[in-house]
Amino acid sequence: MPALNSISPGKLFRLIGTPASPTIIDVRPDGDGLIPGARRYAADDVARWAGTIQRRSVVVVCVKGEEKGAGVAAWLRHEGVNAEVLEGGIEGWTDANQPVVNETLIPPRNAEGRTVWVTRARPKVDRIACPWLIRRFVDPDAIFLYVAPSEVAGVSERFGATPFDVEGVFWSHRGELCTFDVMIEEFGLASIDALKRLAVIVRGADTARPEIAPQAAGLLAMSLGLSRMYSDDLEQLKAGMPLYDALYRWCRDAVDETHDWISHTPKPRARRSAKPTL
Repeated sequence: MPALNSISPGKLFRLIGTPASPTIIDVRPDGDGLIPGARRYAADDVARWAGTIQRRSVVVVCVKGEEKGAGVAAWLRHEGVNAEVLEGGIEGWTDANQPVVNETLIPPRNAEGRTVWVTRARPKVDRIACPWLIRRFVDPDAIFLYVAPSEVAGVSERFGATPFDVEGVFWSHRGELCTFDVMIEEFGLASIDALKRLAVIVRGADTARPEIAPQAAGLLAMSLGLSRMYSDDLEQLKAGMPLYDALYRWCRDAVDETHDWISHTPKPRARRSAKPTL
């Protein structure tokens, strides 16, 4: 029987990658990787940091889902946060074959606990897709800086920002793979089938190969349209997030669903037979 104020690994996985995903707090002092989107907090300091957590749903992760996780979740509820503990902790998560992010590749966080990334201005495909991936599966609070191509290296050094989708850096194209592909592989997210399916669409749109996925041409068209609609890159990113949310849900839940005008037309109602005259 599930414990009170707990969530199963399967249910949590269904929420991760969507706008409805809870804040995931890992209270283990260390470990091999993180649940996608999780951030570490010290359980012994919960009284200090509990008040900084945004008032939204939280899932607390410990080793086995026992006293430490339950205690932190209870303290957060005392602070008015809707907090649950992950059933079975990280052991239950891995036993269920759920994905774990390679924590060693997550860039250093700033004083506010956020990763900072920098790339070229005027994004089209990869430079919107990658921020979506990072905010949904790596760091929900990540900061993205869009600057002129000639300024990327200097901004990276001065502000401690990790460069991506530019030549000569770790997070960039490799052969036929675009940066979105590379991030999925390196962060350990390749076991998520929906992301692998989405990666083919992004690759086709980003590398002028629309033939590799029927949806790639549509993604490119919408990406170019967004770039024309918004002169502010951060506003374009904000508008692009729901686009990738929708594509991810299609890749996860709706690839076998079809739609046409006829199948959704209400069937004509049968005529009632006339009453016999007496």
